[in-house]
Amino acid sequence: MRISTGELKRTRAERKGRILLTGGTGFLGSHLAAGLLRSGYKISLLARPLKQGRADERVEKLLDWFGIEPGLRKNLQIVEGTIEKPGLGLSGEALSDCLENTTELIHCASNTGFAERKRPEIEAANIGGLLNVLDFASRSRCAFFHHLSTAYAAGRREGLCREELVDTDDFTNVYEETKARGERLVSDHCRTAGIRLNIYRPSIVYGDSRTGRSLLFNALYYPVKTTVFLKNLYEADILERGGRKAAMMGVRRESDGSLYLPIRFEVESAEGINLIPVDYFVAAFTAILEESLEGGIFHIVNARSTTMGDLIDYTRRLFNIRGIEPCRPEDFGARPRNALEILFNNYLEAYGPYMRDKRTFVMDNARGILARRRIACPEFDFEVFSRCMNYAVEVDWGARLYGGV
Repeated sequence: MRISTGELKRTRAERKGRILLTGGTGFLGSHLAAGLLRSGYKISLLARPLKQGRADERVEKLLDWFGIEPGLRKNLQIVEGTIEKPGLGLSGEALSDCLENTTELIHCASNTGFAERKRPEIEAANIGGLLNVLDFASRSRCAFFHHLSTAYAAGRREGLCREELVDTDDFTNVYEETKARGERLVSDHCRTAGIRLNIYRPSIVYGDSRTGRSLLFNALYYPVKTTVFLKNLYEADILERGGRKAAMMGVRRESDGSLYLPIRFEVESAEGINLIPVDYFVAAFTAILEESLEGGIFHIVNARSTTMGDLIDYTRRLFNIRGIEPCRPEDFGARPRNALEILFNNYLEAYGPYMRDKRTFVMDNARGILARRRIACPEFDFEVFSRCMNYAVEVDWGARLYGGV
């Protein structure tokens, strides 16, 4: 029998329950685990074994990165398993313990790939894995299912996107499609099983706005990383090899020491990229978890998208680059793309739709909760951009994240 709302409140207030968290070694899942531990919650973190090391070793490394104090770690139970197997790959005492003690479940694990050629493995995680997690939830004492989705489950469209299930078959990629299918699956299953359900829909998440630190360097970081890679490549050619390849691409070194990269970036005035920092995501997710006791769908987004013009300007200023300019789509008809622009676009093809987005995410359900908690999304200005990108460069875009060389 499912616990009542009153019992749920008491269990949370006294921190007696245990939350099973999938995807806890991923970017968002690990930040949620750290945030919830600091708030006093008891967490069972599902982590699959990998060739790179045991699950407990990987989790301890993450806890060190977050600076989680030893006293808080006693509330964390590491469960070695995988969503890709029935029963989450657990058996015997480990399975019985999780079934008996899980009072809530946060499902963060997913495959975030975009490529159609990887559809089988993406569906295996985002649909097959979800079904395994839902089956586990039904067999356990789970009273509340917290499902991490994405704002882009809205599909390929323009205009207002509301906090409701979407009925469309038009998506930018297989990731969006499987996340939307997953929302319908989890909604139907939880309604039938009598489990409360929150669906959380973040937009594009970058590093911590206060420190710049991040565990992942895709999405926002990828176009910047690509630009810096091209800058370093052609700057080295100019300084060390006479600059013949750079000249062929129209790249030159300016008198002020900046590098000129002739790249036009296709934008329209109404387009932008919706960015939120991971510290805001964790605060918003936790607030919604604690205040939405009967369930709902919640956008965790920025009320103001960042224009590509701003992002281009920040990149030019921080990395001392000239030549990258926003332009209208029709401009390419008058002057076709040059070789460097073609190379640049090939690198960024998968991210193009998100950098030229015309969707507006309504926050009717989330706004009241966040306002009561005084939680607001930080502005993505040049200072925040600089903190995040300087950290990315410092750790070589993740290659030296844990002090490696």
